[in-house]
Amino acid sequence: MTVIAKTDADFVFEGIPQIEEAEARVPGPADPLGHLAQLAGTWKGHGFNTIWRPHTLAGSGQDRFLELNLTTETLAFSKINGAIPNRGLLMHDISLFGLTYMQQIAETSNGKGLHIEPGIWATVPKTTDPNEPASVVRMASIPHGTVILAQGTALAVTGGPHIDDNNIIPFAIGSPSPPNSDFATAEGTFKELNLSTSTTFRFKSPGVTQEMVKNPNSVLTAAIHGQDIKNTTVLVISTKHTPVKGGGTANTAFLEAAANPPGGNANAVEVDATFWIETVAGAPGKPDQLQLQYTQLVQLDFNGLRWPHVTVATLHKQ
Repeated sequence: MTVIAKTDADFVFEGIPQIEEAEARVPGPADPLGHLAQLAGTWKGHGFNTIWRPHTLAGSGQDRFLELNLTTETLAFSKINGAIPNRGLLMHDISLFGLTYMQQIAETSNGKGLHIEPGIWATVPKTTDPNEPASVVRMASIPHGTVILAQGTALAVTGGPHIDDNNIIPFAIGSPSPPNSDFATAEGTFKELNLSTSTTFRFKSPGVTQEMVKNPNSVLTAAIHGQDIKNTTVLVISTKHTPVKGGGTANTAFLEAAANPPGGNANAVEVDATFWIETVAGAPGKPDQLQLQYTQLVQLDFNGLRWPHVTVATLHKQ
């Protein structure tokens, strides 16, 4: 039985004293959750996880281990009742509206847990001080020792999603991430990327292909190939203070290891993610279906390099 953490049915946020509604409330969608409204409920599906893990140098001279997992996921959202008050000093008070969520990801081949994440998604109205547009924010706790606050924008588009290619090629801290065209060269240095090369420093789920390793987002495009997607809600968030200021990551001492720079044991320094809520046309005589896809990039710093950790999934509303 899956137990989902959520607030009690009779718990309702209410500011004391009440927020001054006339000044604080900004005209918007009828549902105060706005673009987040369709998230409410439980989603299940499958995806792909890639992560470079640090490996103790002693004896092997090897600083890394590459894990490639086909995944099974449950992502459940529960609406928070009432407006969440934020008190203003330089401008009037504002109200946030949100949902709690619980994400659970397991290795498909054996059912072993890989990731669990409780958190909150919320809408933030446009503000004047600071001067920021209306935004969405995700606040997440990861039990490996990291918390994130990623903020960004939301929009609705006609048709399906635009999904760019991506890669997991490590690169120097402070340098730009390399393009996908560098993959062949990177295989010479990071032999774990080449699935035809045998190594004890890689785990690969049955069914993982070389194309998936070269471009993890190819798993997403393959999942929607041939679908008739009528419209898509796009949520783009980042911890990098762009396109909306605010956000960041925090790590335990073991991960951050400030006394052992650069990068510590596995310091999660940046998170970027895009979520697509897609309305898929049903078969003749059948209702349309909601589908949730996402791609997430976490940058891990250790041993002087930045190691991309990419997770993607395609989930269906239950």
